[in-house]
Amino acid sequence: MGKIEKVSDRLKRISVSQTLEMAMRSRELIEKGVDIIDLSIGQPDFKTPPHIKAAAIRAIENDYTFYTPVAGFKELRQAIVKKFKKENNLDFELNQIVVSNGAKQALANVIMSLVNENDEVLVPVPYWVSYGEIINLANGENVFLPTDVEDDFKVTPQQIRDAITENTRLFIFSSPSNPSGSVYSKKELREIAEVIRENENLYVISDEIYEHINFLGKHESIAQFDFIKDQVIVINGVSKGYAMTGWRIGYMAAPKWVADNCVKLQGQYTSGASSISQMAALEAISSDDNIYTLGMNAAFKRRRDLIIELMSGIKGFRTNIPQGAFYVFPDVSEFFGKSDGYIMIKNASDLAMYLLNEAHVAVVPGTAFGDPKCIRFSYATSREKIKVAFERIKKALEGLHKEG
Repeated sequence: MGKIEKVSDRLKRISVSQTLEMAMRSRELIEKGVDIIDLSIGQPDFKTPPHIKAAAIRAIENDYTFYTPVAGFKELRQAIVKKFKKENNLDFELNQIVVSNGAKQALANVIMSLVNENDEVLVPVPYWVSYGEIINLANGENVFLPTDVEDDFKVTPQQIRDAITENTRLFIFSSPSNPSGSVYSKKELREIAEVIRENENLYVISDEIYEHINFLGKHESIAQFDFIKDQVIVINGVSKGYAMTGWRIGYMAAPKWVADNCVKLQGQYTSGASSISQMAALEAISSDDNIYTLGMNAAFKRRRDLIIELMSGIKGFRTNIPQGAFYVFPDVSEFFGKSDGYIMIKNASDLAMYLLNEAHVAVVPGTAFGDPKCIRFSYATSREKIKVAFERIKKALEGLHKEG
């Protein structure tokens, strides 16, 4: 009799990341010699700017090779405080800042610190893949708030108000949004903030990791409204805006008691983030050399315009016009019930696999983000690859027809 492979109930509550799973399937086909164009991964295709890499090299040469404080180097946290003041007009103290191993860990720290079993977390749909799973890991209850492409995938204040119960603990959202690219205006954020003010035990996690990839010109944070400042936790990091995904540096700004408990938690399962990465992040955040960030933002906007143009030439896609991040999230339900004679497309997951196998283009089905009618396209790749990808997609979709 063999050993019983028994995993914890905690692990059974979560699923494998579908974005990472699609990336894995793409790599498998690439290893077999298939020319796959990957529009699935949320990673800028730009290199980390030279002055940031140089700062990391200096850090190694200056022996920044020892354990770091759990909350992060003081000089980095000071730079983050200055960044919030300069870029967002937000006032935070040093002891309200916690640096983590990526924004994902910062999110997990907050959720694991604040959510008890059966506590409810309000999550607008579509949502970033890991929100729901981290909430599941914390034994919390996801309360999903549906949105639609016609509404720019934005939740309304009334939806939030109607969903709040005595068990509601958190409201979590991102702006600019992954996967929809939607950006909440100052007016919209104020209206949401008014609802939060009505509930003193309700806290907001504002995921602002795409702050610098914003086509409206100015980022707005819900933390700007002083009447709910003690109820807001801002999550950010260097991955997207500075092309530093592999450096794994994220951070939060939170009420001091939240920050203290996140430090307590992080101290037990990872301790502080990489010393070299922190010094690179310090250079990224404090440097006035933002030509690379501005250049990336402009390039992403051009790609956004291109992908919307190409998508408009394919009957069956319904999409909003994303105002930030580097994703398009069209409703593809018009293709459901169609077949190429062999494969029947019943849902977005079927369509994603069809595009991977027939068009050799990798995308992520909307089920990963809570919306089974949609598919996420990332345009964090070159214009040339986007053009070829949509030539393939158009040809593959023209092969689908209604049966009967």
